[in-house]
Amino acid sequence: MAKRMREKALARKQNADRRPQATVKFVRISPSKVRIVLDIIRGKSYDDAMAILHGTPKAASEILIKLLASAGANAEFKNIAKEDLYIAEAYANEGPTYKRWWPRSHGSADQILKRTSHVTIILDEKQDVTAPKATKKTSKESKAASTMIDVADEAIEQVKDDVVAAKENAEKAEKATAKKPAAKKATAKTTEKKPAAKAATKTTAAKTTTAKKTTTKGGAK
Repeated sequence: MAKRMREKALARKQNADRRPQATVKFVRISPSKVRIVLDIIRGKSYDDAMAILHGTPKAASEILIKLLASAGANAEFKNIAKEDLYIAEAYANEGPTYKRWWPRSHGSADQILKRTSHVTIILDEKQDVTAPKATKKTSKESKAASTMIDVADEAIEQVKDDVVAAKENAEKAEKATAKKPAAKKATAKTTEKKPAAKAATKTTAAKTTTAKKTTTKGGAK
């Protein structure tokens, strides 16, 4: 029975992941402890991840610093600069567990599980991670963009309405200021008429006094 072993081997080589990576196996540490640190550096750039690991006081930090440095060396061997790399994948799988016993009272014993881990870090260039995000847009992002456009259009229309209202108010103010000088002229004319009327009353009063004097003079004769 043919198993096509050569064809399968060629297919595995063609489909193999060619990204720079590093793996360490049978590390005497629990996978849960390693995953805590891996969650912090996943998606970060190479330099940022290295700085975070040097400043993280965890038991897995020392192991991951050596592992990340090994992955960076593999990238340099493939002529890829470390400044262009970021941590694309980082995971810790469970390895074999060593079982030990702890003697307890009354001849009993408690089981001790000494766990091991297989840790892998895969690096990739930053251009490969930014290009798909720019091309693919979710429905939520498209809805948010459409709502932002609608809000901007409404704001523009509101500004236009405000400008028109301001122009109308300015025209009304100009008309009101044009009417005020006419009213002032009318009041000035009325004030001019008042002194003339006073002068006329004074002349009439003088005439009456002169007429009285003449009559008194005639009666005395």
